[in-house]
Amino acid sequence: MSEIFVAIFSLSGAIFILLAAIGLIRMPDAYLRISVTTKAATLGIGLLLIAAAIHFKDFSITSRVLAIILFILLTAPISGHLIGRASYFSGVKLWKDSIMDDMAGKYSKATQELKSENVEKLKKIKKEKSETKLIKKDPAK
Repeated sequence: MSEIFVAIFSLSGAIFILLAAIGLIRMPDAYLRISVTTKAATLGIGLLLIAAAIHFKDFSITSRVLAIILFILLTAPISGHLIGRASYFSGVKLWKDSIMDDMAGKYSKATQELKSENVEKLKKIKKEKSETKLIKKDPAK
């Protein structure tokens, strides 16, 4: 019975890794390639590792497999995000048919600062509150 689970998990993992490889070739820009590899390859590797844990039926191997899966699940999305962010900041172009650029106008290459709309709104609200406190304290105005 465990051989069936090993076959299902390993075949599923291999299919996801194959899809990640195909996506890496087929996707038009770096950002979509990063997305494909972090999602599909992470799932594929996890499924292959689960198949290995079921096959060996040993506690030490299973605990190592779970630790590796946890490590991959924690690091792959973060590294994909950071690689994509570094690519954007270094000037890698988006795909020509991209509909939206969420970071357009928020990054200053001169100061290397990333401005958030929420931070700007909070600064504006804080400034308005401090100005109203000054007006209330000084009745002459």
